[in-house]
Amino acid sequence: MLRYIYATDLPQFPKLRDTMFRDRAEQFKTRLGWEVRVTDRGEERDEYDDLNPLYVIWELEDGSHGGSMRFLPTTGDTMVNDHFSHLTDGVRIESPLIWECTRWCLSPRADRRVSAALTLGAGELMAQNHLEHFVGVFDPRMERIYRLMGLSPDVIGRHGTGAAEIGVGLWEMKEAAFAPVLAKVGIDRATSKRWYHNSFSPVRDLIRAIA
Repeated sequence: MLRYIYATDLPQFPKLRDTMFRDRAEQFKTRLGWEVRVTDRGEERDEYDDLNPLYVIWELEDGSHGGSMRFLPTTGDTMVNDHFSHLTDGVRIESPLIWECTRWCLSPRADRRVSAALTLGAGELMAQNHLEHFVGVFDPRMERIYRLMGLSPDVIGRHGTGAAEIGVGLWEMKEAAFAPVLAKVGIDRATSKRWYHNSFSPVRDLIRAIA
């Protein structure tokens, strides 16, 4: 199932949290060879995990991480503005209607539904918060995944060639795009909405507001 969890709430899900950060280390450091920091616990974390992002996480039946993404509003600090502004000719992407999506990660234990489930989660997050776009940095590998999901980005800028190419793009998910993604996940829209709303209780929202 999909869970939508703010960083401040991750301690309530220790197995999900720990396996997510370890899977990030496995994917980004070990498999892709990115220059990322891995802690003594074997977890990949960065400064944006300290900004109370919202994680969209596919939880496996045993409570562990199957796949995830990280979201931050572009009205605050974001990776695309802090580190990739050369891809946008120095133009900052800032709007209350645009959130940044980073750290798309698939667990080695994930099945074929997970990419579609994460796409669904992004779309549900967009719909429920009345957002217009997500912005993110992508490479050719991720662009192929997005294309398979029927969600090719509106490319703002690119740099490099071949496997070293990176780009910045904007994504939107219109209502018509939900049906094929829901079919890949094997659920209906009512279930998707229920997963979203069940992730946010009034008590949890109150605690977050006070913090």
